[in-house]
Amino acid sequence: MTLKPPFDVRTIQLKWLLFPLILISLFSCDPKDNRHEEDEVFRYNEHYNVATLDPAFARNPPIIWPTNQLFNGLVQQDDSLNIIPDVAKRWTVSEDTKTYTFTLRDDVYFHKHEQFKTKDSTRKVSAKDFVYSFNRLKDPSIASPGSWVLSNVDRYQAINDSTFQITLKKEFPAFLGLLTMRYCSVVPEEIGSFYGNEFRSHPIGTGPFKFKRWEEGVKLVLRKNNLYFEKDEDGNRLPYLEAVAITFLPDKQSEFLQFAQGNLDMLNSLDPSYKDELLTATGKLKENYKNRVKTITGPFLNTEYLGFYLESPSKEVRSKLLRQAVNYGFDRVKMIKYLRNGIGEPSNSGFIPKGLPGYGASGFEYNPGKARALIAKYIEETGNNTPSITIGTNSQYLDICEYIQRELGKLGLEINIDVMPPSTLRQLKSTGKLDAFRASWIADYPDAENYLSLYYSKNFTPNGPNYTHFKNATFDSLYESSFKLTDINKRKLLYKKMDSIILEQAPFVTLYYDQVIKFVHKNVTGLKANPQDFLVLKRVKKTSKER
Repeated sequence: MTLKPPFDVRTIQLKWLLFPLILISLFSCDPKDNRHEEDEVFRYNEHYNVATLDPAFARNPPIIWPTNQLFNGLVQQDDSLNIIPDVAKRWTVSEDTKTYTFTLRDDVYFHKHEQFKTKDSTRKVSAKDFVYSFNRLKDPSIASPGSWVLSNVDRYQAINDSTFQITLKKEFPAFLGLLTMRYCSVVPEEIGSFYGNEFRSHPIGTGPFKFKRWEEGVKLVLRKNNLYFEKDEDGNRLPYLEAVAITFLPDKQSEFLQFAQGNLDMLNSLDPSYKDELLTATGKLKENYKNRVKTITGPFLNTEYLGFYLESPSKEVRSKLLRQAVNYGFDRVKMIKYLRNGIGEPSNSGFIPKGLPGYGASGFEYNPGKARALIAKYIEETGNNTPSITIGTNSQYLDICEYIQRELGKLGLEINIDVMPPSTLRQLKSTGKLDAFRASWIADYPDAENYLSLYYSKNFTPNGPNYTHFKNATFDSLYESSFKLTDINKRKLLYKKMDSIILEQAPFVTLYYDQVIKFVHKNVTGLKANPQDFLVLKRVKKTSKER
């Protein structure tokens, strides 16, 4: 049964007292597993219910995180966003940059399942498995939200068991980054065909952990894959952990309580309900947590922003003067310090976040005098003495919107706030029903093109991610030219030019570049902050439980 607020606290506490016993019972069926100890289980909570464990539907972190433990693709990213081998041990790119030829490892095995009908109930991955997996991704009957990843692919084929080849319709330098997405995981045809739609709850992959048990809305347990192919620098087979246990408490305060009591190994968010309990105003751990907890932080490829719908009937929203005034009119440094406890980078640059080639275009610094002058000029030119802009947001970002409302109100621009559920906000934003909206853009793949695609005129919503309906011929020309450049340094120059164009036209207000922050107990080692906030657990270790 899924727990929904309001909760009976005694029920929650009883459930958590029993949870270690439930885990032990899961491992006791095999005598070889008797060596298992609770200290070898990594435990975290997911606020949102996981809808599926099928990588073809891995569109958001609640699904990406567990599927990241279960599956592999041709290539993967390291923590510095470099593309490195995964199932493919090497690859070549043709001179016209359209054909990619991958040579596969010969020691990658699927998780065991009786449907393989082999002596060991498993088999090696071959190039034909990627043909099946890509066909599945494109299959209309599957209806994967990740089918767009292959939209520029002309053909793919298994040259032989160990060679897989992909040919693109046109050049796309960021293509390898696309292949790191969980959508592109390798899936065995025997299992995919056997389960059909029920593969969502019977996942078989090649990852460091294998599926054990899923009680939807309550808990999900993954076990160590003893056949996993990756090894550490000393030749030890990964992963180190015996299991991963995921619970689904939807209430963030309850999650924080369980973390504080040691029932969770990781707290993955900084919620307003407990941020002041954990952190000082400058983002440091408070004294009563220093001895037990550590923070793991790093850049996160996520730009938080306000967008303006440029085809809005609102004259204020269509005015570049007022859009620039909002950009100048509030102090981002103060906002980060007091509303986010120092977590995040004030976005005084462009839409491309810190950490990607192309970042660094000169943006808007706090300048209330300039903002006031721009508002006054708008009033003089239009005769509208009471200009106003309405921003749509969800409750999670209400404090930030209210801060902007207060600061711009002092300068003569009225900001109204329309608070709505996240699903409504997404729908209205996608259909052009909001004059202005609060939004996030998290990188699908590690290339600035992913961010600039939001301002390419051929990507107008609902057919693409251009929610603002920004259109600029020079921008479009540079965007199209960037696809022909394989040299990242040359592309970086074009990216900066494009970022400067959209900054000057101000179809958005960047708020901050986000930061990955995880709180973990000090007996956890090997967990790192990934710039795309992918949870990578294959190198995580736990020492004896704290007393």
